[in-house]
Amino acid sequence: MNEFDHLGSVAAFVTAARAGSFTAAAEKLGVSKSAIGKSIARLEDRLGMQLFNRTTRKMVLTDDGQAYFETCASSLDNILGVEAALTTSRHNLTGRLRIDMPVSFGRRIMLPILLDITRPYPRLQLTLTFTDHVVDPIAEGIDLVIRFGDLDDCDGLIARKLSSQRLVTCASPGYLEKHGTPQTVDDLGDHACIVGYRRGRPLTWWMDLYGAKRRFQPPATFEFGDGDAIIDAATGGFGICQFPLSLVRSQIQHGALVPVLEKFSTCDVDIHAVWPRTSHLSPKIRHVVDRLVEIASTGGLD
Repeated sequence: MNEFDHLGSVAAFVTAARAGSFTAAAEKLGVSKSAIGKSIARLEDRLGMQLFNRTTRKMVLTDDGQAYFETCASSLDNILGVEAALTTSRHNLTGRLRIDMPVSFGRRIMLPILLDITRPYPRLQLTLTFTDHVVDPIAEGIDLVIRFGDLDDCDGLIARKLSSQRLVTCASPGYLEKHGTPQTVDDLGDHACIVGYRRGRPLTWWMDLYGAKRRFQPPATFEFGDGDAIIDAATGGFGICQFPLSLVRSQIQHGALVPVLEKFSTCDVDIHAVWPRTSHLSPKIRHVVDRLVEIASTGGLD
């Protein structure tokens, strides 16, 4: 008997013991009386003991059957109780959910989406933080983190990919008019670059070099630990930046920023939802992540 057949036999046994007959148990479970009898017979063979004393008039538990019933009934009740709680929680989410996100992406893209996701659940409370440094959700008590890029430090965490976005290298028309437009990656050495700053060092860019996605360290004329500040500086004409398309799409559409090095800027960056690994996934986290995956599949994070 495999594991799943065994669990089905246990459920049949508990139902029959409570109902007092195979016939009543069969009606309750929606199967035939013979299926109940065969299932319990297999269970008795596996255990090497008789669970019921059966006569033509009645059916009662043996001493071994009574002991087994008490344990199995309690366990099944606990399982059903957890399932009911999870189902109820999923449809009536309550409690506080703490989410951390990158500054620009969080404010411009994620904030309205998360507010819309939680709108049907008035008892669901949000604590949203916006940081461009990598946080440790376990140490900082954060339930869910939205991250860009590679996941190199995910011990004790679970990650689910939401989407991928193309990285765009761009600058303001005023900057390009004054300093010229770079034609190759090497040309960036003669330009001002505005880069992210994290953990005490400037962040690299991604470029398509020699047919492969490679990290590239641009000259870090300006180092900012805030995504919005980088975009503001770039639109202000202070240099060249690289960002996911969703964060500079509006500026490009309105002419405040112009893509450069498009031949080399063909790389994508992944977006992940990350949360601490626990034995039971919170219904709040499950619901929000599932909705984010659904929204991302229709381009809602682009």
